Amino acid sequence: MRKRELFPTNWCLFIIGPVLLELVGAFRLQPLVRRQGASSLLRRRETGREPLSLLRGAQGEGEDPQFRVGHGYDIHRLAPGLTLTIGGIDIPYEKGTEAHSDGDVVFHSLCDAIFGALSLPDIGQQFPDTDPRWKGAASCVFMEEAFRQMDERGYRIGNADVTLILERPKVKDFKPKMVDRICELLRAPHSRVNVKARTHEKVDSVGESRALECHVVVVLEKKP
Repeated sequence: MRKRELFPTNWCLFIIGPVLLELVGAFRLQPLVRRQGASSLLRRRETGREPLSLLRGAQGEGEDPQFRVGHGYDIHRLAPGLTLTIGGIDIPYEKGTEAHSDGDVVFHSLCDAIFGALSLPDIGQQFPDTDPRWKGAASCVFMEEAFRQMDERGYRIGNADVTLILERPKVKDFKPKMVDRICELLRAPHSRVNVKARTHEKVDSVGESRALECHVVVVLEKKP
């Protein structure tokens, strides 16, 4: 007579099966882990920096990031008999910007880029055109407020890249003065601020000299 098995085969498989699967899975993952570790070490040696995944892990929840990036944009119509102010500089021209304030597209874009980087309401919410206080206001007031909010949160300008788009007037000779004014208001060294200008190749309202527009990208960095 056949002896009864102490532990039937099917019960043994039921008990040790999951354990075997985990062991096999861990064994198969070992080369991948080694490859990832070697890759991270190689990147660290090549760049002198920790991989981004490690940097993210080192930053605790709720902590302010070391860097913040913001984008700003503005556009205004041009009309005869008005003052044209760009980057804090009054530029002689037959047309000026139609706006509630002075219509400085560079300063407005810079403010919005800073507010965006700080996750704050945009310039239209902070200085609404329904408020008579801002009627005809110089945009340097907005820049000073943008700097104050940036400074209070412990940030400074890491880099500011301005792209001004207009067909006329030509602003090549005015760009250094614009950079000077921006650096003055944002307490930034000249090496961190750039102003570029280009045409719109006679396309749409900007290309037909009926408007001008501006894009700005800023990087804010934590103050030491």
